[in-house]
Amino acid sequence: MNFDAVFVGGGLASCLSALRLRAARPDARIAIFEAGPAICGNHTWSFHGPDVSAEAHGWLAPMVAHRWERQHVIFPRYSRMLETPYMCLTSETLRAQVRAAEGIEVFESRPVAAIAAEGLTLEDGGSVAAACVFDGRGFAPSPASEIGFQKFLGLEVECAAPHGLEAPVIMDATVPQRDGYCFIYLLPFSPTRVLIEETYYSDGHDLSPQVLEENIRGYAAARGWQIETVVRREQGVLPIALTLDAEALWRDLPGTAVPIGLRAHLFHPVTGYSLPTAVDTAGRIAAHTGPLTTGALRAVLQAQVISTAGRNVFLRMLNRMLFRAAEPEKRYLVLQRFYGLREGLIERFYAGRPTLADKARILAGKPPVPIGKAMGCIRE
Repeated sequence: MNFDAVFVGGGLASCLSALRLRAARPDARIAIFEAGPAICGNHTWSFHGPDVSAEAHGWLAPMVAHRWERQHVIFPRYSRMLETPYMCLTSETLRAQVRAAEGIEVFESRPVAAIAAEGLTLEDGGSVAAACVFDGRGFAPSPASEIGFQKFLGLEVECAAPHGLEAPVIMDATVPQRDGYCFIYLLPFSPTRVLIEETYYSDGHDLSPQVLEENIRGYAAARGWQIETVVRREQGVLPIALTLDAEALWRDLPGTAVPIGLRAHLFHPVTGYSLPTAVDTAGRIAAHTGPLTTGALRAVLQAQVISTAGRNVFLRMLNRMLFRAAEPEKRYLVLQRFYGLREGLIERFYAGRPTLADKARILAGKPPVPIGKAMGCIRE
């Protein structure tokens, strides 16, 4: 098999990049090799309206499964509705776009044994030649980065009666605070269907699905929701960046492929959201007009990794304060204080573009963590 570009791993960054590359180079022969049974897996990828450009909203529109014009947060001290649009892609909507795209071949249940700069060796003994090889196989720990964990289990359920939610609940932190900062995340997909997800900002990556499912069922019962059917389960453990030496990270990444997505540590350091950075990656790849080779595209992605890491220094410092200065059961106080700030600041924070004034405002006043411990978190 011979292609102009191949993507190893059929996740979010690979699929979005393949779609944009094909749009920019209609004659390019592109392939995606996925070790699992289906590209895109079993995921919901959410983002806020201001997270991406108007141009990106245009090409993402066919993949957006749900859109809401507002979002809700709930803390012990207050409840607040934010007038910020919120939307999500699902595995089904993204997978449909990729499979319908001309010029993109999808190979599922085809694990890769070895990657070289000009091709792949498959575990079944097959070989693939390609001038440009992308590695989108997900996050891998690196000595260049320290991380905390955001872990979650979600149940998409059909309720026996309308649940009454008019907007997503981004955080309901009124639940018991265990194993770090704990909150419930709710996405209403129809009057009777809702995704109920329990999420933790935790020091450990251990996940107990049975315990979390019991917690979710208890939460639903407390809200008066009778679960009639569990339509789908979704779980994961995402990295939360505490420190990052981007240049050391890049040196450690094998030069035989172009790392993208979580493989390149491209995600929002605080929230773990990966769609906005995946959109940025796809745009950079599509905008490249030079040769479509592994070496050329590595330079493009290196620039994104270095620039993104530099822009996120402040966000990683906030993570260190959350994970190192706050007692685990009191981490919710940090988020409770943050969500009391101006809506525009919150939007810029999620988009990874806080201004100098935003940073000053976030740090102003009495900190929700011990000042001595907070001072110890400043230096990376």
